[in-house]
Amino acid sequence: MINTLYIIAILSIWLSVTVTVMTLIGGVWFIFKQLKQNNSATLAPLKRTPSVTIVVPAHNEELVIQATVRAILNLNYPAKRVEVLVYADNCQDQTAVQVRKLKATPEFAGRDLQVIERTGTGGKAGVLNDALKIAHGEYLCVYDADAAPEVNALYFLIQKGLEDPERYAAVFGRNKTRKYQQNFLTRCIHLEIVNTQRIQHTGMWQLFKIGRIPGTNFIIKTQVVRELGGWNNGALTEDTALSFRLMRSGKLIALAHRSEAFQQEPETLFTYYHQRKRWARGNYEVIFSNLRYLFDRTPWRVKLEILYYVCVYLWFSVAIIVSNILFVTNTALALASIWWPQLNPLVSLETPLAIVFGINWLLMFYLYLLQMNIALASDYGQATVTNFVHTVMAYFTYAQLFIVVSIVALLEMLRDKVTGKRQTKWYKTERF
Repeated sequence: MINTLYIIAILSIWLSVTVTVMTLIGGVWFIFKQLKQNNSATLAPLKRTPSVTIVVPAHNEELVIQATVRAILNLNYPAKRVEVLVYADNCQDQTAVQVRKLKATPEFAGRDLQVIERTGTGGKAGVLNDALKIAHGEYLCVYDADAAPEVNALYFLIQKGLEDPERYAAVFGRNKTRKYQQNFLTRCIHLEIVNTQRIQHTGMWQLFKIGRIPGTNFIIKTQVVRELGGWNNGALTEDTALSFRLMRSGKLIALAHRSEAFQQEPETLFTYYHQRKRWARGNYEVIFSNLRYLFDRTPWRVKLEILYYVCVYLWFSVAIIVSNILFVTNTALALASIWWPQLNPLVSLETPLAIVFGINWLLMFYLYLLQMNIALASDYGQATVTNFVHTVMAYFTYAQLFIVVSIVALLEMLRDKVTGKRQTKWYKTERF
């Protein structure tokens, strides 16, 4: 029985390694493809400039809201083609006041900027659904209250969308951390985001034309969202849920890799834990609600995404936990047998299984380092000795937190399913 569990865990880890290698190949392919293109600093005129409604959902965001709205109003896009809707949703602070102060300055006189104080339900998804009812833009663009876009972010999103407007119903860009040098946690989050943005997203897009709507820095056709019925009110990860619905309709979510927004990340372990637990719970909900599409005529990209999420959040995590428990228990018994010979290890340390496990561990660590260093090398100024040292440290500390967060999130979701509990309030990430 123990040997069987070991074998299943080892095979699962090998599958994880295969997925990692696959996305790494796709990411490197994408990088070299972009190096061959002319990424001139001079921007070519757009084929046309469709109207855009930019929505900023904000809940008690007085610390960061002015910087974000200012960056949005300074975007390199015709001002007459942009309307901005800032929602101060159930706020108990000065979020709305801060935006109105900015609107009153001579710099932004005459801009189409509305500040809407909302007291409805549904959280961020509820805000987006309200905005959908009054939006005039051909495209809806979303920026979180802490995500200040780079000046050309919207230009690159629109440029990509116009490449194939019939297939590309949505376009997403990259998110980068700001002030990531605050502490060890923020540095680890920064490394995770660089890897996700530079390897995983690019790899999936290059190989399979699969994209995922993030929570911020994306555009989507307003009419398409209306036809889909809007966002799921109260969804913990409304962006992931919408991504699956778009793919089921046969549309693509394109990657605009040059579009960037700078967001603030958690600076304390407590804030990080609750943010990532919310994300994990939301992704579990999406997984279980979409499992049935594995067995019908839903487009193959949906099936591949479901399998990807199942592997990352369920299968691989469980396999790592099982293999680690067995390995630690087996090692402890082997050491204890020095003093108590009657104790026998679960698996003999001389057996091929133990050797294979060690090889697997080294291979996963090597692939992790390889993937991270390629990601850092592809991001200007990030391939530093400091980042490499933090990459090694993060593998043994920060990366292991994902397993803990995933398990706790799964247990809480199952508990709520049994008790019928349902929350639709804002899940606020503390700002600094």
